[in-house]
Amino acid sequence: MGIHRESSSSNLESGYASGSSSHNALPQIVLTKAHLKYINATLNNLQPYEILRWAKLTFPNLYQTTAFGVTGLVTLDMLSKLQREQPELPGVDAIFLDTLYHFQETLELVEKTKKRYPNVNLHVYKPEGCDTAEAFEAKHGKELWKTNADLYDWVAKVEPAQRAYNELDVAAVLTGRRRSQGAKRESLDIVEVDEAGLIKINPLAAWPFKDVQNYIKENNVPYNDLLDRGYKSVGDWHSTEPVKEGEDERAGRWKGTEKTECGIHNKRSKLEKVQLSEEKIEDIMVGA
Repeated sequence: MGIHRESSSSNLESGYASGSSSHNALPQIVLTKAHLKYINATLNNLQPYEILRWAKLTFPNLYQTTAFGVTGLVTLDMLSKLQREQPELPGVDAIFLDTLYHFQETLELVEKTKKRYPNVNLHVYKPEGCDTAEAFEAKHGKELWKTNADLYDWVAKVEPAQRAYNELDVAAVLTGRRRSQGAKRESLDIVEVDEAGLIKINPLAAWPFKDVQNYIKENNVPYNDLLDRGYKSVGDWHSTEPVKEGEDERAGRWKGTEKTECGIHNKRSKLEKVQLSEEKIEDIMVGA
């Protein structure tokens, strides 16, 4: 691991940092390419439960990001079992991005999940300054996902995610991405570092949809009722459809477009352009 050390003498305390040092004094851990390669080669031999155990022991300020899809629900259930097994370790809080356009079935699932796993702290983040879809449309216009899909992704998902990471001081996140979901995810590593330095862990990267589905059934994990109606990957109601037999798992997302990701896992450089676009639009509106 490469270690970035703060140059401020006030952060160095007596020249050393330890587990008892203040948070600001601790060095920021940075994973080098060599260590990432080694870690992924090692973790590829482990099952998701053991990967989660490793992540809990390795990373402070570890969170789970979830839209309550099947993979996230499996992760949530495994984390709950790990917590019962090792109650002395801190739990893993969850982050849910409420875009204000989730299916009602998804919102009902959130409530079921909170009852099933009462010890999980759920942090809900919405688009900045908006608590309802009506407020969102008053601020950004109707059907922004049609008029400017990249800007919609930014204000509904990416900015709230970044705000969550900053406010919660997130060092690493558990995601629900898997290789069998196709497109850019086919070559997914278990551990990645994005352009902002955020460590992303994909504990179920190697599991196909069938394994996830079997775990849900065998462990009586609550799931979205839409799965019984032909959906496999569930996002916003305006951009999610059921999939047909033999279709890719995420084929129902943004059907008829070239989109495969909502923006959270896209490159930072592209999203910065979207942010600049939003700021320019706001400047025009203020000056009008």
